[in-house]
Order: sequence, then C-alpha cells, then structure tokens
Amino acid sequence: MSVPAYRKGKTKIKPPRARPAEASSPDIWNLLSSAIREIHNHNASKLSFEEIYRYAYNLVIQKHGELLYNGVKGLVRDNLDRLAREKIVPLFPTSGASEPMQQSNEGERLLKSVKDVWEDHCSCSTKLKAVLTYMDRSYTESAGVLPTYDMSLRLFLERIVHSSQYPIQRHLVATLLNQIRIEREGYTINQSSVKGCILIFLTLNDESQKQVYKTDFEPLFLDESAQFYKAEGNSLTGILSVPEYLQRVETRLTSEENRTNFMICAASWDRLRAIIEEHLITNHVQTVLGGLEAMVEHDNINDLSRLYRVLSMVPTGIPSLRRALKDSIAQRGKEINDASLRIGQPDGDADEPTDPKGKGKAKEKIGAAGYAQNVAHKWVEDVLALKDKFDLMLKLGLNADVGIQASIFEAFESFINLNPKAPEYISLFIDENLKKGLKGKTDDEVDAVLDKTITIFRFVTEKDVFERYYKTHLAKRLLHGRSVSDDAERGMLAKLKIECGFQFTQKLEGMFNDMKTSADAAQAYKEYLSTTDGPEVELDVTVMTSTFWPVMHTESACLLPTIMTRACKSYEAFYLARHSGRRLTWQPSLGNADVRVQFKARSHDLNVSTLALVILLLFEDVPDGGRLSYQQIKEATSIADVELSRNLQSLACAKFKVLRKHPAGRDVSQDDEFSFNDGFTAPLQRIKIAMIAARVEGKDETRETRAHIEEERKHQTEACIVRIMKDRKTMGHNDLINEVTRQLAPRFQPNPVNIKKRIEALIEREYLARGDDRKSYNYLA
Repeated sequence: MSVPAYRKGKTKIKPPRARPAEASSPDIWNLLSSAIREIHNHNASKLSFEEIYRYAYNLVIQKHGELLYNGVKGLVRDNLDRLAREKIVPLFPTSGASEPMQQSNEGERLLKSVKDVWEDHCSCSTKLKAVLTYMDRSYTESAGVLPTYDMSLRLFLERIVHSSQYPIQRHLVATLLNQIRIEREGYTINQSSVKGCILIFLTLNDESQKQVYKTDFEPLFLDESAQFYKAEGNSLTGILSVPEYLQRVETRLTSEENRTNFMICAASWDRLRAIIEEHLITNHVQTVLGGLEAMVEHDNINDLSRLYRVLSMVPTGIPSLRRALKDSIAQRGKEINDASLRIGQPDGDADEPTDPKGKGKAKEKIGAAGYAQNVAHKWVEDVLALKDKFDLMLKLGLNADVGIQASIFEAFESFINLNPKAPEYISLFIDENLKKGLKGKTDDEVDAVLDKTITIFRFVTEKDVFERYYKTHLAKRLLHGRSVSDDAERGMLAKLKIECGFQFTQKLEGMFNDMKTSADAAQAYKEYLSTTDGPEVELDVTVMTSTFWPVMHTESACLLPTIMTRACKSYEAFYLARHSGRRLTWQPSLGNADVRVQFKARSHDLNVSTLALVILLLFEDVPDGGRLSYQQIKEATSIADVELSRNLQSLACAKFKVLRKHPAGRDVSQDDEFSFNDGFTAPLQRIKIAMIAARVEGKDETRETRAHIEEERKHQTEACIVRIMKDRKTMGHNDLINEVTRQLAPRFQPNPVNIKKRIEALIEREYLARGDDRKSYNYLA
C-alpha cells in the first residue's frame, strides 16, 4: 500500500527495557485507549508518547496483542464513523442548484471536508503507527493482519468511502465529476480540493489490492468525459467555422492534459486523450475536411498546419486528408484541363487582321499560332501555379509528409495525363521560353521557369509523345535561328537527359551536331564557290540526318523555279563530292528566304518561307492587275494543299498583304484568286511575314501524329521483348509482360494487350517460340 506524504518526519521512539507489569491488562488498555482518543481529538501535545508506547509494549509482551490490535481498530472505526456523521454527511449537496458557480461552491464545501477528514486521519494514523511500532513488529505479521497504518487506511475506505451507512462514495464521485465539468465549461474551481480528494482514491486499495481510483473513479470519469465531448463535438461543428473548431480541439487537448496531470492522474491521460480524439476528431473528420477547400483557396498555411496536426492524432485522419487533397487537386486540374480544351482553336494566321474597321474583331480573333501559344502557355502556367501552391502547403503546412507528397504526385500525374494535349502544351511552353525575343526575362529567369517545367514533365507518362513534339519545335527553332542561345538549348537537353536517360536525348543531340556540321559545310561551300561559277542566289543549307529530324517526306516535292533549282544543284555537286554514297532530299517547306520586292511606293526586303518565295516568283510573269487562281498556283508549284493554304494566307490575309485575295477575306479556299499588291506600303524597310510557327495540332494532325507514335511504339516494344528474351532465354508470359512494362514505363505506359500482339508478331517472324507448357516463351538465336 502506498504511503502519503503525511508519514514523513515521524517520531522514532526506542523501546524501553522490559519492566515488571505494574498494572493489569484491562487497566493498561483503558489508559492506552484514552490516549488514542486524545490523539483523535487533536490533544496529542498533552501526552507522553514514551508512556503510550510502553502501554502498548506491555500489552504485547503480556500476550495481549490481539486485544490491543482489535481495540485500536475499534477506536479508529468509531472515530471515522463520527467524522462521517459530523463532518461529511451534513455537506451533501441538497439545494439542487442550477447555476454552475452555486454548484461549484456546494461541491467545494463537501470536497474540502472530505479532504480535511482524510488529512486528519492520515496524521492520526501516523502517530498511532509510531506508538504501536512494537505491535507491528511482533504481532501483526505473525497474526496475518494489516500493520497499523495500513489497517487505518483500510478502515477509511470501509467507513468513509465505502460507508454502508451513508452514500458518501456516490456524492463524492458525483461532486468530483461535476467540478471537472464546471471547469471544462470555463468556470473557476478550487483545484486543490479536487486534487486532494482524487489523491484519496489513488492512495487507497481494496481487499483485492485494486486501486480504488481504478474501480470507483476512473471508469465514471472517462464515461462522463465521453458524454461531454460527444455533445460538445456535435454542438460546435454546427456553430464554429472549421479553423475555429480546430483551435478549440487543440485548446481542449492542452487544457485536459494539464488538468489530468496536475489535478487527476497522469496515468489516465492516454485513455482520456483517446476519448477526446474520438469524439472531437474521428467522428467529425469529414466535417473538418469540409474546410480544406477554403484553406487551399486562400493559402491559409496556419489553418492547414493546424488541420494536419489535429488529423494526425487519429488513425483515419491523415488517410482522409490525403484523399481530400487528391480530390482538391483533381478538381482544380479538371478545371484547368476543361478551360484549355473548351476554348478550342481558331483558324487563321499568326498575324493580326488589318481590317481598319475590325479592331474589336481583331482582339476577339487572334492568329492561330499566337492563340495556340496562349492556350498552351496558360495551361502550363496554371499547372505550375497549382504545383507551387501545393508544394508550399506541403512544406509549410503539411510537415513535408511523405505520404501526402505521394498523394499530391498521384493527383497531378492523374489530371495532367487526362489532358491528351499535355505533352504538346509542355513542349510549346518550353518552345516559347527558348525562343529569341522574350521580353522581361533574363537567362536565369528562363532557366528557373524551365526547371519548374521539368517538374510537370515528370508527371507525363507518354514521354515519347512529348519527345516527338519537342523534336518538331526544336527543329523549327534551330532551322529558323530562333533559339535564345545554344547554352539554353543544351541546358534543357541536360535536364531532359537527367529525367529520362541519354537514349531520350540521343536524337535531339544529333540535331545539334547536324547544325554544327552544316555551319562548317557552309563555310567550305563559300570557299568552293570562289573557285567555280556560283548560282545567281545566295544559298545557306542545313543538312539534316533523316533519323534525327522530325521531317515528313511529302510524296510530291515542290517545283522550284529555275533560279532556285540551279542553286540547289550547285550545292549538291559540292556536297556529294565530299560525301560519296549519300543522298540529299530537299525540304523547301522547312526553309525561309530573303527577297527584295519592288512596289509602286518603294522596295521592301521580305523575309518569307521558301514556299512563299516560290509563290511570289510566279507573279513576276503576271501582267499588272493580272490574277492567278488557287488551282493555277498549285499546278505551277505542286505545293500540297495544307502548306499552300498556309502560305497564301500569310501573304494575302495577314498584317502585311503583299498579295490581294479575291474575294477578300481571312480564310483561303480553292476557289480564290490572287493578284500582286503593287500598292503595298509599310513604314519599315525589312518586313518579316510570319508563318504559323508553333501551333496546337488540329484533329487530323493529332490523328496522324498518334498513328506515327503508335507505329514507333510497336518497334520499341518488339525491341524491348527481344532484348529481354536474348538475356533470359526462357521466360513465363506474365513475367515477360511485367518486365516489358517496367522497362518501357520511362517512355510510355504499354498496354498488356499490345505487348501480347508484339509477342505474337515475333513468334510469327521466328524470333520467339512458345514453350511446351504454352505459358512460356523461348528465345530463338
């Protein structure tokens, strides 16, 4: 049995030497019992403790230990009954007060009385123990009874706490619980009285050595707490905002922990905390998460941090928060995707319309290239802004939680790949940032933007689709000399190589090597021309390795004018003399030209595409005011309809109309006619007639691109299967499917059905053979 602080500093009395009995046992007991009553009546100062000790000692050595023990027990019992009757029972609450403070005052009087009785009893018991030390040493252990002090505590339990005469326990526990409830409601109570009475429960053990606190108080305390916080949780969720509710939860937990440790029992805190968390958090997780959207929308990091702390206290909290964050990102991502896809793509050229009466219309209908860039740029900027928002919240508000970070990654990966144009948009965004002429951005700023763009690229599963678009846009930048710098381009390649490996950038690096080789060849060609009769026009050629560049070979080449054909043949003679066995295929659709054109007012130097130059040269032989039809131009040049329409549109429908279209309009049809605009004027000497340099593909182009990509994927899948089987020799079907999927995942997510088709194709071509069990494959050397 534990011993309270009241036993400290007890008086030690040495047993006197045995003397012949001077009085009979009843007489000695009468003297001793009278002294014990004086102790109970707080008159111990009048007593001689040495004399009292001798009385008890004599009774024990006279073999009257049982008489002494039972007599003392009876006196203690009688005193406790008197104290209960006189000090405690009269203070039972009887008024039925409804006011919390009135209830607190009544309860305080009862608790103080019980506490005083307990402290008085412990003090008296300590004195009795001192004078009955010899009895405890010589009698109680052999008799199998409790020592004096423990017997005294047991009597307090039986006669006070568990009194069969008075409902002390019921009133005491009810008052304690009520005092705690009153304090929880925000009122002030006397914590000392509550603490003192709970200490009684903590000190006392019953006959089975169970702590009375555990049997009489704690279960009721926890049950009362559960009812209180269940009601509070249900009430406050309908009154407070989510941030206010979360603050209340944290405040409650802090105050309850302090109260439990100081006033009740620290051992109960874990169980009490579990109750509070269940009724204030677990039961209201969805309600609390209802405030997440506002926190995200307004970047309330402090509230989000509190939300994370609170939800991390319960098992279902963080998993629910992860799902809610994924839903939030998915919804925002859907809005970003819908906005980009809903807008659609207008037709037309990159330049603004020049109808003087259509200024308002010009604002509504911008060119296709600029429009495409705007859509792609906005989509990427919106995704980057969303990523920045959640990265900041993860770092400052969500404790950089690894599980939440994974959920955020999954959510971004999901909605980004739901947009079929995501790879194209990202490539267009990079294209814009790597072009010359960007205003207001330093190289470091561009590099920082590209670093952030890589984080979006990381989410793209169809990296081979991105690669195709990136190659196309890179080719146009290189061929048209529009890169911001070679270092910036190679820096971007380095970033892509880190993300996807050297194989991903191998062809891209080949394009750069071709540009360097072509520059060296151009210098050599100039030296070659100095020794031969050169062509009438100056020619600058880029020789592109067909396996590196995304060049679409048309079935019918453009018919070049004689002057241009002679220049091409001159370069062919030079090049093939240096590289025997090679073949050059001209791609005029990728080139551009500078040409001086004489108009009535003045001449202008025009920078146009090579195909536009071919079209312009047709009008040299047309009489003034004469016209050429669309069909005539097509027959004379053999330019494909798509390219012919785009180039005619740039010459006749854009800002600088060097041709006139009949009838006038913004779109080109096959029934139109065209004439040379000799009345053209412009303030600048040099004019760039822009083409649609980088636009979002239309449906037909997207379909063609997808078909090409699917064809490439077939070859990549077959090559992967052959590599694996060449290494493994024999492999089960499922194992082969899984390994192929794993190896191809950095480029795209292969469909198991398509993998199976490629396996069948390899079996037909005798690269593989089925095993005898029909569930495995063997490699055929």
